[in-house]
Amino acid sequence: MAFRLKCVIRLRQMVKLTKIYTRGGDKGETSLGDGARVKKHSLRVATYGSVDEANAAVGLARLQADPTSDAMLVRIQNDLFDLGADLCTPSAPEETHALRIAQPQVDRLEHEIDAMNAALSPLQSFVLPGGTPAAAYLHLARTIVRRAEREMTALAEIESVNPLAVAYANRLSDHLFVLSRHINAKAHGDVLWVPGANRT
Repeated sequence: MAFRLKCVIRLRQMVKLTKIYTRGGDKGETSLGDGARVKKHSLRVATYGSVDEANAAVGLARLQADPTSDAMLVRIQNDLFDLGADLCTPSAPEETHALRIAQPQVDRLEHEIDAMNAALSPLQSFVLPGGTPAAAYLHLARTIVRRAEREMTALAEIESVNPLAVAYANRLSDHLFVLSRHINAKAHGDVLWVPGANRT
């Protein structure tokens, strides 16, 4: 993951990777974006690790996505790196150049959700993850984002977390759900939960 390369990621600063392994983590510690050393199993590291995992699942969805959906997903992948950079650098009042999730990124997700949802039929039941391959991968990504969101809110109880990072994750899980429905609508529709269907 790029964040473990000990880079302090700042606004409009490209990252230059000169070495992939550093041996710095061989004893179970890693560096945050501000240089602090923490255990690799710390909650902050777990949180941006889940964000990285979600990004990988989005990458799988992109392999099956149509061009319009893919354009949204590539923006989301870039945002997820921004989100990871945000989470790996603890908030500090004097730090004004750290890369942070911003309101326009949350707003963009909301606009895309509204546009897709306007063309969808109302749901008559909960949706089972599946349908098209792209939709199935989007559901996988959605559940990983939900885990990252839970970890963020737990982290926010003990350390400083950008509130917009949490808002972005919350909106992203909704976006991935609606996009999965949007993609399935072009094929055979959603796979719906039938409560108790297999009890007898």
